[in-house]
Amino acid sequence: MQHPHSLVAIVTCLSLLVFIWMMIRVGGARGRTGISPPAMTGHPDLERHVRVHLNTLEVLPIYLTSLWLFTLVYPAFPFNDLIAAGLGLVWILGRVIYALAYVKDPATRSRGFGIQGLATILLLVGALAKAIWVLVTVGA
Repeated sequence: MQHPHSLVAIVTCLSLLVFIWMMIRVGGARGRTGISPPAMTGHPDLERHVRVHLNTLEVLPIYLTSLWLFTLVYPAFPFNDLIAAGLGLVWILGRVIYALAYVKDPATRSRGFGIQGLATILLLVGALAKAIWVLVTVGA
């Protein structure tokens, strides 16, 4: 029997590993460009890696909160964890596509951004809808 929320916990860990991968890539860009901390600018390659990493940091709180709210609000909802974990995997895929495209050419980042953005919105709106449904049907 599956432990409750184990799929979402795995996806959360994978999401954080993607973030660490981005951090390591910033370090690699620093090494290639010879730009040491605390400098954040000075070469386009470093600047693109830093932006990918920081842009991901900016969306992580919204995504992770939405992922877990979707999971935890009305947990009896059919396929709750499976849907949340699936959307989390879509988010990961979108962020990886975004990162690779942004570093290559920032003008091509839209597809990855759209994929991860859609996953986040579905998780957030889904969590909100479930919370409203519980409030209306069960009460506060």
